[in-house]
Amino acid sequence: MILTLKLLRIPLPMLLDSSSSLLFSLLLAQLPVFTSASPVPQRRPTDMDKLSNQTKNLMKLTQELLREHAFDSDVEPHRFRSLPEMSNRSANDLNNLELKPTLSQLHADLKLYEHHFEWLNKVSKKHHHPALPKLVEMIREMKSLINLLHRQMLRVEAPRLTQATPSLPPHLPYQFDVLQSSHELLQHFKLFCDWAYRAFISLKPKVSAVQ
Repeated sequence: MILTLKLLRIPLPMLLDSSSSLLFSLLLAQLPVFTSASPVPQRRPTDMDKLSNQTKNLMKLTQELLREHAFDSDVEPHRFRSLPEMSNRSANDLNNLELKPTLSQLHADLKLYEHHFEWLNKVSKKHHHPALPKLVEMIREMKSLINLLHRQMLRVEAPRLTQATPSLPPHLPYQFDVLQSSHELLQHFKLFCDWAYRAFISLKPKVSAVQ
């Protein structure tokens, strides 16, 4: 205490003066500021944090595209026969997910979506689809997520599943067909991103236990 006061260059008689009691109290309150240690460094995000954040960003991009090109009428469903099945995935299953099989399946699903969106990008160019710039950004983000997920799979020794051959629609002659296909694919991918985001969060403690 005396050492600290000397460093502050305050004469001891001044502290005994009743008129200086308020100043003394203020100085005491500031002592932790002068004597505190270096600030604690922030925790670096893990790969699972990055996976969940990138998935959330992809979901945001998908929602933006759906809002910009919303349909007033119902879209004909089931144009895409080889998309991952989402009806059998529920929030109740999240706590029971196994680490390696889930990472492997999510990777295979994302690769399948990548094929579908690259196909959509190709047909959109032919019809000058207005959403093309954001669609390109979406594919770029998806590739980044796939690479990050593959790196995490290598760390926990999760196997890479055999890639399924996508079943894509035939040639789309009209722009309206492209718009309908875009809408259905984006709706499906939005559901997938929502589930995958929750899955990455649920799997995070299990990754920590393995590494």
